[in-house]
Amino acid sequence: MSEVSLTWVEKKQFVGVDSTNHAIVISSQDADNATGMKPSDLLLLALASCGAMDVVGILKKKKQQFTDITIQVQGRQEKDPPWTFTDIHLHYLVEGENVDPAALEKAIELAENKYCSVAASLRPQVNLTSDFEIVP
Repeated sequence: MSEVSLTWVEKKQFVGVDSTNHAIVISSQDADNATGMKPSDLLLLALASCGAMDVVGILKKKKQQFTDITIQVQGRQEKDPPWTFTDIHLHYLVEGENVDPAALEKAIELAENKYCSVAASLRPQVNLTSDFEIVP
């Protein structure tokens, strides 16, 4: 079981603390409050980071020589409240020499469809897609 806490600071600003005592500032994005991340962006980051940890682990086991991984995430939301995500796309940008595209594709597939609890929690309500690019 995981447990986190959220504490109101002022206005629409909060501090979230995770189960290992790491903190992040969360706020709305209006002129009076834009001091932290907005909650919907945190969801996208949770998805990206969950997958990234698995992809890194799998690529290391496969002895792939990558030097950097960046995941760009785009989320499409409903136009009316509650503005739920309908589609989320992850673009993996992997830097390194001789990174095997098949190994990377398999690592992403395993991360997104087997290991990542955030992706599993979003499916089937959200259409999750991804692609990748290898930069030498």
